[in-house]
Amino acid sequence: MDDGQRTNFPNKPADSKPAVWLLSAYRADSHGCWADWLTTHHDNVRWHLLELPGQHFRWRIRSNPLSWIDQLPDSRPDLILATSMVDLACLKGINPGLSDVPAWCYFHENQFAYPKNERQTPSLDHKMVQIYSGLAADRLFFNSEFNRTTYLKGIRGLLKKKSEVDADKICRKLKPKCSVLPIPVAPVSPAPEKDPALILWNHRWEYDKAPQVFLKAVRLLAKKGVSFRLALLGDRSSKPHPALLELRASYPDYIIADEKADSETYRQILSRASIAVSSAIHEFQGLAMLEAASAEVRPLVPDHLCYPEMYPVQYRYPPGDHKALAYKMEKWLTGNMPDPLDVSSWTGPDLRKRWSQLFRL
Repeated sequence: MDDGQRTNFPNKPADSKPAVWLLSAYRADSHGCWADWLTTHHDNVRWHLLELPGQHFRWRIRSNPLSWIDQLPDSRPDLILATSMVDLACLKGINPGLSDVPAWCYFHENQFAYPKNERQTPSLDHKMVQIYSGLAADRLFFNSEFNRTTYLKGIRGLLKKKSEVDADKICRKLKPKCSVLPIPVAPVSPAPEKDPALILWNHRWEYDKAPQVFLKAVRLLAKKGVSFRLALLGDRSSKPHPALLELRASYPDYIIADEKADSETYRQILSRASIAVSSAIHEFQGLAMLEAASAEVRPLVPDHLCYPEMYPVQYRYPPGDHKALAYKMEKWLTGNMPDPLDVSSWTGPDLRKRWSQLFRL
């Protein structure tokens, strides 16, 4: 990101704070943590936060301007900061008074790199919302280079299919607006005494995290008689994922925690673990793995998505390869644990300073 690009608020009195509307159309865990962090750590801005619950995804991404139609403040903001779930073009269109208000869009994810779900019909609408929002915004921020690249590549690929649309021209409009600005991760202090056999899963139990790969790797470890314990954290639905059900049924004696823990309990368990595993097929920054790495938990991640930007090769394994995952876990658990990974560039003051500079703080 070019930190030289800063926002000027020409109509703002010198002694007043800029008014910023923070619009988040889907309060998932990472979106909510980001919004909470911004509004509590940047008090030189007058924030007006509007959020919608993290449920009914397809409805949220298409309807959020309607949900807020009677909730917007009467006074104009100096800036709109919206997540990529917000239909920014529609929001400005149905609120003409906002047409010339500077707007930024923050991409926690993009719909062009979202894995296919056999239970759902693919929707063009979600992708079009993010194209129109990108065109309506003045600046676009992404939490990883992978996120930025797949957004632009996905738009080009989609629009190339339609001969009446100049895909390259659209991308030339979008590309100069794009910057990579990750979300700072709150570091977790490692426990005074680590559990050398504790393996941590700290992700949602959903198809896009591919927990069945983790399950298969655990099976191999157990068959080989490797000594290990499991902390199964992360959000889970009322109908648990089959992989979680099988872990509970087949390996109850290995499990020391199985819950969506509150923040304090989560950090306590995480700080004691020695290995944290991801098998995701959908990840744009991976805050959970960065949290774990900050506590000197050794991360094991698939060699794709955003992970190669953050993790050296010794912490990666071929995507979807449960045998390779099990091999590395066994190697680490039996005395060949690598050094802790330095993730200070994702948690430290330099990254926080870059965020502060956006608002001239």
